[in-house]
Amino acid sequence: MTFTEWSKTPLGQYLYQRELAYFDRAVADLFGFNAVQVGNPQWDLLRNSRIAHRFHVHPDYADVLADPTHLPFAAQSIDLLVLPHVLEFSDYPHQILREAERVLIPEGNLLISGFNPRSLWGMYRWMRRNTQVYPWTGDFINLTRLKDWLSLLNCDAVAGRMCCYAPPLHNASLMQRFDFMELAGDRWWAKGGGVYFIHAVKRVHGMRLIMPRWKSSAQVVGALRPASRSMQSESCDE
Repeated sequence: MTFTEWSKTPLGQYLYQRELAYFDRAVADLFGFNAVQVGNPQWDLLRNSRIAHRFHVHPDYADVLADPTHLPFAAQSIDLLVLPHVLEFSDYPHQILREAERVLIPEGNLLISGFNPRSLWGMYRWMRRNTQVYPWTGDFINLTRLKDWLSLLNCDAVAGRMCCYAPPLHNASLMQRFDFMELAGDRWWAKGGGVYFIHAVKRVHGMRLIMPRWKSSAQVVGALRPASRSMQSESCDE
């Protein structure tokens, strides 16, 4: 089952509604000139952004056809970058984060969503680890490890939250019986949500900004370079 097919299931819709609510709030107060969403183009997570120029990046279909490991944007040209469930479905999550750091302006904003391995969703994935059904094929990344990766790239995690505390059931009526878990999750099980969100900001040490270094849309698009489909191997050992 593909992501598109799975997103239409009751569980996929449950996830979509909660992620959309988060990103609608998160992007509304972030400003700049260029915003990019990488992956999942079926979900317009930038729809509530006030940033004028918004692009979707995907290897197969989107505004910009490119591999997330080789973003075809000039360095320090993007004000807001959104990575919805991109890292856990790539063999090169480190390279994607390095590209994110490269294209973001100083003090640029990075929003990430990911599946939490330390949750009921993570437990279910472990039990279904041999399946070929989205999202259980992903390599769920521990939140602490992801924060360490961001720190090494001088990206400070300034905010975050979780959602999807209910078990990942595929029957809509059964899921409704667990609505109480969603309401109580943040209070009683704050680190047990099936999905986490991180808001990180790119820091440039020793640099003091006077005003945002925004670029025009023509400059950014003009800086597009052909994206290489070949990926260089890298170790993901902890």
